[in-house]
Amino acid sequence: MSVTLTEKAAKEIATIIEQQELDKDAVRLRLGVKGGGCSGFSYVLDLTETQKDTDEVFEQHGITIICDPKSLLYLSGTTVDFKDELMGRGFVFNNPNATATCGCGSSFSA
Repeated sequence: MSVTLTEKAAKEIATIIEQQELDKDAVRLRLGVKGGGCSGFSYVLDLTETQKDTDEVFEQHGITIICDPKSLLYLSGTTVDFKDELMGRGFVFNNPNATATCGCGSSFSA
């Protein structure tokens, strides 16, 4: 498995899908990387019903995950978790490919 979604993150995604009244059978979690952010690359986390033929598809804890091949090069081995703590809540990327990350945790360099 190239990308791992923790059970806690999957539960949060399922909750968001339910709260936004999205079609849970059609919606996909798109993981990706785009240029920008304070360290060079930013993580992309999006709920979408649009899937490309070239997307890699995984399923974990009942969530269908899609990732384009280019992003997968940077995300291979990454674990996506969800933290709900006093200092804030949100998705956390633990990326072994990142040579540096920013303080906000939403961008990295490789």
